Amino acid sequence: MLHHSQNTNLLYVIVNAMLSRCPKHIKVIYYLISYLLLLHCRFLESGANVISSCTYQASVDGFCKYFKATSDEAIRKIQRGVQLAHAVREEYLHDHPNLDVYPLVLGEVGPYGACRHDGSEYTGSYVNNLSSKELKDWHRPRVRALVEAGVDLLAFETIPAIEEAMMLIELLQEFPGTEALLSFTCKDGVCTCHGGSFREAFTRCMGSQQVVAIGINCTAPCHISSLLRSVQDVEHNKQLAVYPNSGEDWTCEEGWSGKGALPPLFSFVEEWLQLGARWIGGCCRVMPADIAHIRTEMHRVTRQVNSIETN
Repeated sequence: MLHHSQNTNLLYVIVNAMLSRCPKHIKVIYYLISYLLLLHCRFLESGANVISSCTYQASVDGFCKYFKATSDEAIRKIQRGVQLAHAVREEYLHDHPNLDVYPLVLGEVGPYGACRHDGSEYTGSYVNNLSSKELKDWHRPRVRALVEAGVDLLAFETIPAIEEAMMLIELLQEFPGTEALLSFTCKDGVCTCHGGSFREAFTRCMGSQQVVAIGINCTAPCHISSLLRSVQDVEHNKQLAVYPNSGEDWTCEEGWSGKGALPPLFSFVEEWLQLGARWIGGCCRVMPADIAHIRTEMHRVTRQVNSIETN
């Protein structure tokens, strides 16, 4: 078992940062293998030291519905995403034998709403109509598939509601020895997208020993600092993770729009580091060039801090 909580210089980036959120998203690990391999390579070469299984929207139901796959075939396709990430990592390690940080492969587990393809991962409205058991039964096969495929860490991400987060923590207990990052999506500098307090969500998740990192993703960069400040006085032993989207607006009808007027993502990095973030990267619409700038800025700030401490 890797001691992830001891790694304090991780740059987190998810591969579906460059993909559309639509029912056909899962075709990437079904058909477009060469495209996925290229994305992994580009992000690693840009400075990422964490890549993912690209299974954010992948579910057994989804593969069965959109590709007429059997349940067993769906499980194998989910696991294929992990296998491809492993293959790219091994090739990258062969070409870069002297890396300071061993690249991790995360198993992406998006919220129930992400697989409905109606934007409800940004509202969490479904938690009002589904029981914890129903959600757990739906998530279980995809989580088991990722664990059995050998991910280094699960990533429960873009979680809009505290209720789904607590259910996922309960489900995680069914897989002893498996660790996870748990990340919320937030609508402003205070609340998750479902309307609960991020501070409350953070404190309620702290009790799980299997959750080694808690954070925020697929949230506008301008909200991240306020969310981090809201938990500054909370005593905890978790790593803080932030990997926002580009800051653009998203709708089911039009997708993403409005990037031109936004400040670059790397301009926030120094403040996020000062507020305790140790996993920093990008989610939707964050490109390899953005990751390269983030990595450069992380190195600059780290060198500056080390220089001050030395003097």
